[in-house]
Amino acid sequence: MYAVLDIETTGGKYNEEGITEIAIHKFDGHEVVDQFISLVNPEKDIQPFVVNLTGISNKMLTTAPKFYEVAKRIIEITEDCVLIAHNAQFDYRILRTEFRRLGYNFERKTICTVELAQKLLPEAESYSLGKLVRSLGIPVSDRHRANGDALATLKLFKLLLSKDLDKTIIKTVVKAETLGELSPRQLDIVEELPSEVGVFYMHNKEAEIILLNKSSNIKKRVNQYFTNSGNRARKIQKEMRSVTYEKTGSELVALLKENEELIRNKPKYNAYYKRQLFSFAVYAVPNEQGYLQLKAEKLTNNIHLRVTTFTSLEAAENFLHAIRDEFQLCNKLNGLSQAKSNCSKYDEGTCLGACVQKENTEAYNKRVQEVLLKYSLNDKNIVIVDKGRVLGEQSVILIKNGIFKGLGFCDLNYQINTTKILETIIAPMDGNANTNHIIETYLRKRKVKHILDLN
Repeated sequence: MYAVLDIETTGGKYNEEGITEIAIHKFDGHEVVDQFISLVNPEKDIQPFVVNLTGISNKMLTTAPKFYEVAKRIIEITEDCVLIAHNAQFDYRILRTEFRRLGYNFERKTICTVELAQKLLPEAESYSLGKLVRSLGIPVSDRHRANGDALATLKLFKLLLSKDLDKTIIKTVVKAETLGELSPRQLDIVEELPSEVGVFYMHNKEAEIILLNKSSNIKKRVNQYFTNSGNRARKIQKEMRSVTYEKTGSELVALLKENEELIRNKPKYNAYYKRQLFSFAVYAVPNEQGYLQLKAEKLTNNIHLRVTTFTSLEAAENFLHAIRDEFQLCNKLNGLSQAKSNCSKYDEGTCLGACVQKENTEAYNKRVQEVLLKYSLNDKNIVIVDKGRVLGEQSVILIKNGIFKGLGFCDLNYQINTTKILETIIAPMDGNANTNHIIETYLRKRKVKHILDLN
């Protein structure tokens, strides 16, 4: 659990500043579950330059509660939370100083989004909150007011969480929360999980990820692990101490995150992270008459153009049968007809493929090229836009020159249409044959919101 906060102060000498405004958003890693926003009477004057910067005047604070009147609420909303702030050292110092004046020792773990951004966004031109969020296309209002800056920090932290593919943040927090044996029962753990699409992570007592999976229903899938009586499931149940998760909104995003994070984290109970996900492909192969044949074959180092990939020969042949009528293709030419001479369409007078005269080669091959254009990622520059994790958010998957480059989430369309911002907000991932297989297979079977052509 996190408490994302921002504090405005009077300014002045070190450790003599007073709080003029505070905003705290309690964030469970997925959504805000509580919030506290208030002006605070610092019982001292505000420095003139701070008044000009924030717009908060001494007159505005005369009827505001004093710090001791809001202290209990601050303790309650931050209890068992990690404090998140942009330049967390400053906000934490101010809070500890105010509580010390009341004779209370306020201690919380902290994470600084400046330090996180320096690690996860090394190419950023500036790490000041205003310039950083603007460069990422994150909307911000009420700059230099506590709630405006806290909300901007929250959106930045959500982006950094999605870019943290090595799960450094989650592991740090989990380790801090699970120093002893797990206290909640497995039933309690399952109850707190969402029945939504995403990726979940099972941790041992050292906070290491021992298993991760994508699922269209996280709660249901984790419950299956807890109720399974197989040897592997029993080992997982015994070793597991906590479960974290990331909602993705889109099942395609979940599949790609799972593929990437298996390779990066190498969980001991995911033995298959090195395997190739497909064994067969459909190739476009020119024959002696110049026709492009679509052939379903076992995967080889075939020099011919690979259209798309499959897990079985049957699936590849079913694909060719399925697209035959859509693109007016010839079963004989594609090796699906066992007839000795012409295919059945020839006898009906409707075959437009190899069973007719050679002058139709160009027209036929054009239709084969349309198959490639629709079903293959080869040489494409596109953005796949799909559901986000919450209402108003979209997931984005970037493909450049036919290679998967990464994924992320955004609130605004101009973040997608501006390539520089798009490449900054996505979490870079390794594009390879497996990722192309995942994307092509998904797009054959399922619909996404839309696909933008970057050309």
